[in-house]
Amino acid sequence: MFKNFILDVDGVLTTGQMIYSEEGKKYKIFGPHDNDGLKMIKDLINVHFISADIKGLEITKKRISDMGFSVDLVSENDREKYINDFVVDETIFMGDGYHDAKIMDIVGYSIAPKNARREVIEKAHFVTESKSGEGAVLDACLHIKNQFFNEG
Repeated sequence: MFKNFILDVDGVLTTGQMIYSEEGKKYKIFGPHDNDGLKMIKDLINVHFISADIKGLEITKKRISDMGFSVDLVSENDREKYINDFVVDETIFMGDGYHDAKIMDIVGYSIAPKNARREVIEKAHFVTESKSGEGAVLDACLHIKNQFFNEG
């Protein structure tokens, strides 16, 4: 049985776009549907968010906090160590980027958004119908709920 769902925020909850002005990174684009899915599963599985985006961390913290969760700053190089702090066979990971592909080999189950990197899609157990920032996390939550918790 799965006990943990770890999501890489950027490129999964967001579109992955970074909007800069002359002052630096100003905005990230989060979709409106993903929070609905997270609400559905938060009592079934422990939800954890990670991000390697130091410059956009305050933006990420605000959105994740607004949804009632927290986020850990975990660099790409430290992800494997972070994941191994969990029982990997009881862990679902959702990622999209090149560095996420190796994490998918470690965890019990892996999910990728429709528009993830090819390396990630090839390793994912499940690929969402929606793109990142456009309901991919909602798709993943519905899949987890139906597939592993027999709740439809």
